[in-house]
Amino acid sequence: MMGEFLLFAVLGTLASRLLGVELSWPRRLFAAFLGVSAGSIIAWLLAGWRPPTNPTTIDVATPVHLAWSLMATLAAVGLFELAARPGQAAGALSRILRIPRFFGDARRRILRSRRYAQVVGVATRNGLGEQFGDRSTRSDETLSAERPRWRRIGRALRATLDEAGGAFVKFGQFLSTRPDLVPAEIAAELAGLQDDVSVEPRERIDEVLRAELGADADEVFAEFNADPLAAASIGQVHRARLLDGEQVIVKVQRPGVQAIVERDLDIARRLAGLVEERTPWGRDLGVVELANGFSASLMEELDFRVEARNAMTVRRALDGDATIRVPLVHQELSTARVLVLEWMDGVSLRTADSLIAERGLDRTKLARGLLGAVLRQIMVGGVFHADPHPGNVLVRSDGTLALIDFGAVGRIDSLQQSALARLVLAIGQRDPRQLRDALLDIATARSATDEDLLERALSQFLVQRLGPGMKPDAGMFADLFGLLIDFGLSFPPAIGAVFRALITLDGTLNRLDPGFNLIDEATAEAGQWMASVVLPDSVAEAIAGETLSLLPVLRRLPRRIDRIAGAAERGDLSVNVRLFADERDTRVVNRLVNRALLVVIAAAVGLISTLLLDTPGGPDLTQSVRLMEALGYLGLGISAVLFLRAFVALMRTDK
Repeated sequence: MMGEFLLFAVLGTLASRLLGVELSWPRRLFAAFLGVSAGSIIAWLLAGWRPPTNPTTIDVATPVHLAWSLMATLAAVGLFELAARPGQAAGALSRILRIPRFFGDARRRILRSRRYAQVVGVATRNGLGEQFGDRSTRSDETLSAERPRWRRIGRALRATLDEAGGAFVKFGQFLSTRPDLVPAEIAAELAGLQDDVSVEPRERIDEVLRAELGADADEVFAEFNADPLAAASIGQVHRARLLDGEQVIVKVQRPGVQAIVERDLDIARRLAGLVEERTPWGRDLGVVELANGFSASLMEELDFRVEARNAMTVRRALDGDATIRVPLVHQELSTARVLVLEWMDGVSLRTADSLIAERGLDRTKLARGLLGAVLRQIMVGGVFHADPHPGNVLVRSDGTLALIDFGAVGRIDSLQQSALARLVLAIGQRDPRQLRDALLDIATARSATDEDLLERALSQFLVQRLGPGMKPDAGMFADLFGLLIDFGLSFPPAIGAVFRALITLDGTLNRLDPGFNLIDEATAEAGQWMASVVLPDSVAEAIAGETLSLLPVLRRLPRRIDRIAGAAERGDLSVNVRLFADERDTRVVNRLVNRALLVVIAAAVGLISTLLLDTPGGPDLTQSVRLMEALGYLGLGISAVLFLRAFVALMRTDK
């Protein structure tokens, strides 16, 4: 027993030293045990061994057995190092080596695999899989020449997402609101997707309330209506009354929805990677980026605390605006799965015609107030309601409007705010050059863009869509996005949220006041905002600040120009470029060269050793082994060790 333990210790230590891997003693011994077991079996099989009648008589302490045991121990040590390192392959192996956790997650893995197979089968059955066979590359013609193909893809995609259900329906709804990234044909097909969900019974809703609030609904609310006002795939909304008599609405997350959404999002990301890898249209649309953006957005939607913060932020941004109300959040009763908001007494804009007529409300004034509130959120506050559809706008009996449902809120920075204001002004003034500059300031180019050609295309767009007597509409934005896609331009998610909100707002404003001209009204609003930030005082302050920062440079400029001119006159003007001036670059190159040399040396030693095995003659070490053969086998062992060292170095991810 002591001899076997010593053998394991020696083999484990030798293997870890040869590979340059630090392992704890238990792992060394376990690796050596695996190596001796595997090496002995290999040696016995190569020697034509058959199982003996008495296993206790097996002697593995021979040179051949030890050589194979050492090689197998080296492989085991390499696997342990691979499992200890982060990364996809290491993560997978590490999960396999964690036997208890692996079996504990087996049921979840099986369910996810079944769901994945189900979604792939649905996609194939609805014809989406046929698009994988289209490997034609995109030529000089624009994507507008491929509209029939986009329609086919849109129909297949809608049928697939609709049948798959769950988070996939919401993914389709998300894509339908991204005309800046998705062709209009696909967006139009996906716009018809609707959630088809059942109402959760009162018992399950009570379980969520009890778990989140720490008490039964009857203890927290004086009254709780079990019939929901609305139901969606994430949660449902109930009307309730607090103990002090205040009317509120309670948004409750569906039990178990988070695990279902996470499973579907994981599958959606995998499918997006497959589509982008195998299809040209997937690469054109950037479906991986779309899937990642949607996943982040939906995971935020699962946390009602995010919606609560959004509502409070927008409420502060509109503080002082007498035309728009935002419900107050009851923070003491709001959690990750329960959201309690002030009850807004009003009628949805979809059904508010009778109230507007009864109260004699000015539709144009209401529309201007709503547009001004949203634009101020975008251009001044930087935080805005990203889904202002008619169902999220209430008309109140006192003539004011209310915004509800802050699950979707966008955020943009000051530079994006300025570019958007210039973009709106450029559209209002029909200026293609200013429009091009504003678009390039906020867009992301997937390929080289011909700016002159883009300017001419924008000029034609303005003539065709915003000529005299023409009224802008949501179709104008769709055409603009299609043009930008043709030029390889796309918007960051934040900017995409702005345009999505404006397109939705255009439909809401026309529902409120038919014939309302969003572009003209937005141009006037943007002009006022630009005037407020470019007042004479602010201009003078900006000029003074820039001048102070430039004074040191201006003082040194004449002297440097004189030096450059003198050097050019003498012929001494030169440019010095130092390669690998950064120490980090040197380390990277050294590491790459060292690994490459290690592989080359290993290959050379292996090749020479193979030749030595076939070399005739030479002195005999034993009756059956010649010197050349021994050197050949020794060289092959060294070559294997060098290859394993290179493999371990490759798997290491330390920077």
